[in-house]
Amino acid sequence: QVQLVESGGGLVQGGGSLRLSCAASGLSFGTNVMGWFRQAPGKEREFVAAINWSGSSTYYADSVKGRFTISRDYAKNTVVLQMNSLKPEDTAVYYCAADRDIGSYYYTSAAWIHWGQGTQVTVSS
Repeated sequence: QVQLVESGGGLVQGGGSLRLSCAASGLSFGTNVMGWFRQAPGKEREFVAAINWSGSSTYYADSVKGRFTISRDYAKNTVVLQMNSLKPEDTAVYYCAADRDIGSYYYTSAAWIHWGQGTQVTVSS
């Protein structure tokens, strides 16, 4: 059974940083693309970042480029989202996702197979 467990969310002041982690189990971590999405109240779930199976390629939404960094730790089967220079508009529930064959559809939430339960990130102004 695949499990993705997010942690690291919380309340932070604008301009601050948070580090989200997603621990993966029940899947072949080294062969899965890993991603982060977020969903704010009343809005659709949107793509944030993704990293390919080898870690050699990363992808970011324009809204977070230059502020967020995605990485993966194969020893711990964990994907990390380092979020810097946070803004109030980054407030959302952040979800971890995994898929073995996402191809070029990494930005589409409907294409991902496995999801975590989410962790709340709140950025105050």
